[in-house]
Amino acid sequence: MSAKVHLHMHVSDLAKSREFYEKFLGGDPVKVKPGYVKFLPEWAPVNLALSTGGHIGAGTIDHVGVQVESVETVMTELARVKAAGLAVMEEMGVNCCHANQDKFWVKDPDGVEWEVYHLNYDLEGDEEERNRRPNRLAMLGTTASACCGGSSSS
Repeated sequence: MSAKVHLHMHVSDLAKSREFYEKFLGGDPVKVKPGYVKFLPEWAPVNLALSTGGHIGAGTIDHVGVQVESVETVMTELARVKAAGLAVMEEMGVNCCHANQDKFWVKDPDGVEWEVYHLNYDLEGDEEERNRRPNRLAMLGTTASACCGGSSSS
């Protein structure tokens, strides 16, 4: 098995979150127990566990990004997520976090944002960052002040 990042997130409504992540990650959970579900998506190097309780949602984590190996993967996952009926915000060819990227964003039921992106190239000089995050977040129902998350770049 290849390496995966493990994320364990507390959610306010396990059923709603399970439904969202089934659509976003493209499959059923690999483990379901009372108050707990776990996903191991084939396309993303993540081991995602969800459980009830604890600190929840936006503010506990700024955002989670999945960097993929090609623009084609971004587009394939974007089409799948759209077909599943999730609200998405697309950013293609955007300069953000000192790199040019093709990406899309979704937001889970507790407000945690996920980006799926391909890094096209690093920006080496003082190129102007195109700060489109406030527009993206407004479309998804929240606000922020930086392209890479929160009020600081990552």
